[in-house]
Amino acid sequence: MKFVNQFKKKAVIRTEECVACGSCIKVCPLSAIRIVDGIFAEVDEKLCVGCGKCKTICPACIIEIEVR
Repeated sequence: MKFVNQFKKKAVIRTEECVACGSCIKVCPLSAIRIVDGIFAEVDEKLCVGCGKCKTICPACIIEIEVR
């Protein structure tokens, strides 16, 4: 019997605390993060694989990796 992992890891940014420094964008291997109106970063859930590089680099520590 083959088991399929139905849960996906995704990065979640607390946008209200984001200062749009761009650190997360630079390390994202799939370009899944963008800056919105120069105000905050946003994750494209379709592209994000939850690798955690953005969480590690974020100077404000406002990115979490969640299982969905």
